[in-house]
Amino acid sequence: MSRAVYVTGAASGNGWSIADRFLRAGDNVIAVDLDGAALEQRRKEDWAEFDKQLLCQQGDITHEDIVDATLAAGREAFGQIDIVVNNAGITGNQDATVVHVTPVEEYDRVMAVNVRSIFLICRAVLPEMMERGGGIILNIASVAGMVAFPGRAAYVASKGAVIQLTRSITADYGHYGIRALALCPGMIETPMTKWRLDQPEMLKAVLDRIPQREIGRPEDVADAVFYLAGPEAHYFNGAALAMDGGYVAM
Repeated sequence: MSRAVYVTGAASGNGWSIADRFLRAGDNVIAVDLDGAALEQRRKEDWAEFDKQLLCQQGDITHEDIVDATLAAGREAFGQIDIVVNNAGITGNQDATVVHVTPVEEYDRVMAVNVRSIFLICRAVLPEMMERGGGIILNIASVAGMVAFPGRAAYVASKGAVIQLTRSITADYGHYGIRALALCPGMIETPMTKWRLDQPEMLKAVLDRIPQREIGRPEDVADAVFYLAGPEAHYFNGAALAMDGGYVAM
């Protein structure tokens, strides 16, 4: 039986790969992104064959009314929301560095996209999951929520908050049959990290910190998400799981 999977940040990077993985497995996907043009391009170029399984929704998920509207559209199309993948995230602009120079408005923007949106989405889907007696919430955090990245205070704080929010959901809703997990990727080659990985010196510096000596791919993230959303992972709950080539082991 096909599941209905709500994926944020679905137009590029990890989000695109996650949505693609579920679609190709036969699941229904509500693909959400702020960039409606990029999402429409994905629909036409990559997902045309999945028309009946796919619902694309443009919107800013830091706003409660947008969250409610996209979820309602998903329910109307596919009956219910079985799995939520909160993938959308930002690192902040060039001014979002150490605490004393990070503009308050940029800190707020990072927290809104990375944490507030997850809170709003979970708040909206948990009642139906409770009533149904089950559901899966997969939050894409980061190893930056486990160890601090220098010069990225807002991002680090936001990803730590994602991990703790995930644990809180498990503590409060696990007995309803709901599973919540925080997947914590390390360095993954996406449009958000390409500028760094394209510079040989920076690439070398990154690889020197990774025991496995390789950069992860969006497909790696998608495969992990797909497994964690499946029945084989039924006893995973409340965990923050690093997938980083060994970065946090150093």
